[in-house]
Amino acid sequence: MDLNSLLNLNTFIELLLGISLSAAAGFRVFVPLLALSVASVFGHFDLPTNFDWLETPQAVIVFAVACLLEIIGYYIPWLDHLLDIVATPAAFIAGTIVTASLAPEMNPLVQWTLALVAGGGTAGLTQGLTNILRISSTGVSGGLTNPVVSTIELVVAIGLSVLALALPVVAGTIVIGFLIIAIQRIWSFFFNKISSQTTETVSPSRELG
Repeated sequence: MDLNSLLNLNTFIELLLGISLSAAAGFRVFVPLLALSVASVFGHFDLPTNFDWLETPQAVIVFAVACLLEIIGYYIPWLDHLLDIVATPAAFIAGTIVTASLAPEMNPLVQWTLALVAGGGTAGLTQGLTNILRISSTGVSGGLTNPVVSTIELVVAIGLSVLALALPVVAGTIVIGFLIIAIQRIWSFFFNKISSQTTETVSPSRELG
């Protein structure tokens, strides 16, 4: 694929679609995979040959069961934190697969590099933000508000997946704005944590002085 083909409008829309579904994977790993699989089975998308497995009824069933188990797991106290540990790499993988499956015919190296950076990166950032929100929720309420956070995440995952399939440009624009906020939040979280640890380390030294 030449550079002109890579930068055409259809490719741009497909990239926005992939990024949007990848962001949804950061909220719930299997929701966008299920949505893409269902849409492909009903002929809404014609995926590349090496992703034909996504267009099968068997894939729909597997993703539906996995999606249901994931949803239930996030409503079980403390299991939600364990799921976050597993979901972080899983979301990265799901985002990469989704973006690669929607990419047009191109050099495999370009295809998977784009999928890793755009899809995996988006899913990873989104998942990172949800982890921070859950940790904050647990710290403030002792985990009592975690079901509310889980419900919001689920609604966002479903809504974003549907919007991405129906209006990828709109969904992509929203996701790009969200990613900017996510990067700022994650940076602020770790910066404040490092600052707090530094203050705790310096304070005893001053007292001894």
